[in-house]
Amino acid sequence: MDLLAIIYILVLIIFFLIAFAIFQIKSAGMKVKDFWTFIKANQTLDKLYAFSKKYEKLSSQEQVIFLAEAEEVFSAFSKVPDMLWEEEYTKYMEVLNKYKDIRVMRWTSN
Repeated sequence: MDLLAIIYILVLIIFFLIAFAIFQIKSAGMKVKDFWTFIKANQTLDKLYAFSKKYEKLSSQEQVIFLAEAEEVFSAFSKVPDMLWEEEYTKYMEVLNKYKDIRVMRWTSN
């Protein structure tokens, strides 16, 4: 019986924490879906940042993939307040610069 009471209390605490997190997200003026997309985009940003540092010369196919992934990241980051991703600003700018370089290179080659 004591174990059942402890499990019940833990479930209530977890439910309360989830509700509180959703309340905080909504009070910041965001949708929960946008916040979740931002979390995923933040992981993608880390991968793109490492990729942009590692590879200077990309094949045409790699450029297209990089551009598509970067556009998704930029879209997700634009939907959340800037204060949430201040610490990721340098990575964001590096990926943005690489994105611009690839766009210019592809534009001049056409």
